[in-house]
Amino acid sequence: MEPACERLFLDFSAKKLNQLFERIRDSVARLSEQQVWARASENENAIGNLLLHLEGNLRQWIVHGLGGQPDVRVRDREFQARGGPTAAELVTGLEATLSEAVEIIEKLPPERLRERIRIQGYDLTVLEGIYHVVEHFGQHTGQVVFATKRLTGEDLGFYRHLKAAAHSEKTP
Repeated sequence: MEPACERLFLDFSAKKLNQLFERIRDSVARLSEQQVWARASENENAIGNLLLHLEGNLRQWIVHGLGGQPDVRVRDREFQARGGPTAAELVTGLEATLSEAVEIIEKLPPERLRERIRIQGYDLTVLEGIYHVVEHFGQHTGQVVFATKRLTGEDLGFYRHLKAAAHSEKTP
């Protein structure tokens, strides 16, 4: 028997967040500490800022908003940082928060998807909150990947499998 649509959504959301994180981890591993905190202008965020921001967003929206943990986020600090944690520390922190968030999503009873919640001043359903987080994580992953390509001049190879006539990767 096929899983219900709600379970498919929850499982896919968790899987997609993990996939996107792996792309971030791979991208950051290619960079020097200086590149992680590099900015072309004050109008841009460094990759380090994006990693702090993603961790803060996951913690506020999923760990706090769905998991009931205290909301300890100070959003402005994510963008004000001009250095600080090393690349390894940033990735480790994001990974730890992602693990908490994914566990919450995977264990979430499907009935909660219709529940109304209030996060960051927004009144929405749990489903909308999870959708927002996955979409937000994807947008910033794209920024990290793009910045890494610009800083290194490398093809990161995430879609190399599409060059083959047939491939076995399922769309995550």
